[in-house]
Amino acid sequence: MLDMLNNWFKRRFSDPHATALLVILVVGFATIYFLGHLIAPLLAAIVLAYLLDWPVMRLSKLGMPRTLSVSLVVTLFMGVMLLAIFGLVPTIWRQVANLIADIPAMFTGLQDFLVSIPARYPDMISPAQINEVIAGLQQKVIGLGEAAVKNSLASLISLASLAVYLILVPLLVFFLLKDKDEMLQTLSDLLPRNRRLTEQVGIEMNQQISNYIRGKVSEIMIVGGVAYITFLLLGLRYAVLLSVLTGLSVLIPYIGAAAVTVPIVMVALFQWGMGPEVWWVLVAYGILQALDGNVLVPIMFSEAVNLHPVWIIVSVLVFGGLWGFWGVFFAIPLATLVKAVWRAFPSPNDE
Repeated sequence: MLDMLNNWFKRRFSDPHATALLVILVVGFATIYFLGHLIAPLLAAIVLAYLLDWPVMRLSKLGMPRTLSVSLVVTLFMGVMLLAIFGLVPTIWRQVANLIADIPAMFTGLQDFLVSIPARYPDMISPAQINEVIAGLQQKVIGLGEAAVKNSLASLISLASLAVYLILVPLLVFFLLKDKDEMLQTLSDLLPRNRRLTEQVGIEMNQQISNYIRGKVSEIMIVGGVAYITFLLLGLRYAVLLSVLTGLSVLIPYIGAAAVTVPIVMVALFQWGMGPEVWWVLVAYGILQALDGNVLVPIMFSEAVNLHPVWIIVSVLVFGGLWGFWGVFFAIPLATLVKAVWRAFPSPNDE
């Protein structure tokens, strides 16, 4: 067994370029794993730099100096973001407050519905079983209340972190875009000389990540906007809050769509009971998710959809567990990276 593993290792890593690629990957993964919380502003700035690099390049091709084009693009982007924050966040905050205020009434309605089940189906479920379910739900609600109090206290620290992000991230984005070529050259000088495979994988992943970030941001905006219009036309309460959740659900493939279904169903049931309006909401939400998964995603992520859904879900679970939000956000590019690295390593057939 050991001889077989030793022979496999020699075949795969006899090439110094393959060894250099492996070392770079291990160092990179370890840095993000152990220092990810410290360099989170830099990671956020890199994502925004990828997003804004395309308009900067277009302005530069039109003859505008790069520093001026970077300043213009970053200023416009920050202006749009501030308008969106000050216009959207107060509405979301009000709807969250209203939803929290309605939770006791929702819980009471759910209790009444559960209590009526034994009378409808006496042979299937007993009142004692219903009482156990209600007691369990009460404990869950109490736990959610305690968590809300803790989160509200922790939000003071989050506000301080947000202030740091609002100042630090735009500065980092500006310098990453302005001095892009110099920084890439410095990074290249730090890499080993035997980096043929590293450059091969790097070129492929640079284009993949760039397309992925632009596509994912566009997908969030399109899905969230269509969801808002749909919920508004159907008269669903908390339309802004639920549409934002629907838009953000695309960050977690498959799992996010299933998770957001729960609050949508709860709000619809509380608003209309078991009326036909609930089914209209579910049908509209299902059509939206189907169009996103079968039309929008293949158009925007033609390379990434070559991954099997099982590998995408496994990537979300593994990388999300390792790196939290950033692992979830980059789950598909990281899975693609693993696939590209595996293809780049020498195989026994190459010899």
